[in-house]
Amino acid sequence: MRLSTLMVEWIVFCLISALSGLSAERVDWPQFRGPNRDGISKENTWNPNALSSGPKIVWKINVGEGWSSVSIYGDKLFTMGNVNGKDIVYALNVKDGKEVWRHSYPCDAGNYSGPRTTPTTDGKVVYTLSRNGDLFCLNMTDGKVIWEKNVLRDGGGENITWGLAGSPVIYGDMLLINAGEAGVAMNCKNGAKIWSSSGKGGYSTPVVFKKGGVDCVALFSSKGLCVVEAKSGKQVGFVNWETSYDVNAADPLPINDKLFISSGYNRGCALVDISGAQPKILWENKSMRNHFSSCVILNGNLYGVDGNTGKGALKCLDPGTGTEKWAQNLGFGGMTIAGDRIIMLNEGGDLFIAKASPASYEESSSTKDILSKTCWTSPVFCRGVIYCRNNKGDLVSIDVSK
Repeated sequence: MRLSTLMVEWIVFCLISALSGLSAERVDWPQFRGPNRDGISKENTWNPNALSSGPKIVWKINVGEGWSSVSIYGDKLFTMGNVNGKDIVYALNVKDGKEVWRHSYPCDAGNYSGPRTTPTTDGKVVYTLSRNGDLFCLNMTDGKVIWEKNVLRDGGGENITWGLAGSPVIYGDMLLINAGEAGVAMNCKNGAKIWSSSGKGGYSTPVVFKKGGVDCVALFSSKGLCVVEAKSGKQVGFVNWETSYDVNAADPLPINDKLFISSGYNRGCALVDISGAQPKILWENKSMRNHFSSCVILNGNLYGVDGNTGKGALKCLDPGTGTEKWAQNLGFGGMTIAGDRIIMLNEGGDLFIAKASPASYEESSSTKDILSKTCWTSPVFCRGVIYCRNNKGDLVSIDVSK
């Protein structure tokens, strides 16, 4: 059967439309450290030199004290802050920063005031966690509470010195939380406990990876690296890793059948082989000492901020050996990667964009004092826009698309 010319033209039009839709597929940043929880945006059609002529600020608002980063889904941005003894979860319009809804509840601000975690969304609901363990499941459209639990009271773990800081992680129908020395798993639909642990956890966010074909979770407890089976919570590995004040805050980083770990207070870093029955440290040194911000691996090279608050440097390491490839004294801060570029915000509010290359530090553009006060929260990149915040809750949207 022969197709008419009109029918052929219609089929071609439909194919072109479908392909155009694929090429313009929307990019979201639905959780802490992005779509794949690795600190990487794959977007590369933006202008890394955009800061040279001064930052193009789209909007700037205040969301209250805290260290929460942002998550983005569709036309909404989610973050948290603390105002007058209450935590506030915000849904903002991503284009202009205007408030869509808020949910608040009593929560003491604590030392280094405000929430530490970042909201997580699956596109239907938003999960948030307070420093005291208050876990909420909120309707993404209007912020109404679907269910609420307390992961410390319901899970049996103890709070830690500066409060819970690991963001919720969605794993199938489970929600993984760093509470207790080996974590807690809750049912996504109703908050029912699936498995839990006692004792004190760390400040990192759980990381899901495969060990021998089995889905496992790596997280820092107060005393070391803990590896458990994701579905059961059964511990399958532990590496003692004690740090001053029990601060293990940077997330473990999966590299094939290994885990890279790092902590501040001059503790250093290590590469751990987790393929066998017992974890084995392959190398350990002090080339990378992550106080808060987690490292990112791109094209076989490791990038991160070495040092504690008050003094730090952006570095590149060979993850196979721990050898330092270069270091640039940009101060302490946090970083992410978009395309082939590093985006770093130092604690003084200076913003840098540099090429992610193992050869040397090669700056594309930078700007001073994008924010004041203290900036410890890593920047987020989504759809050609960089989002930065400080401890006082000033949140700024910077267009680098052109």
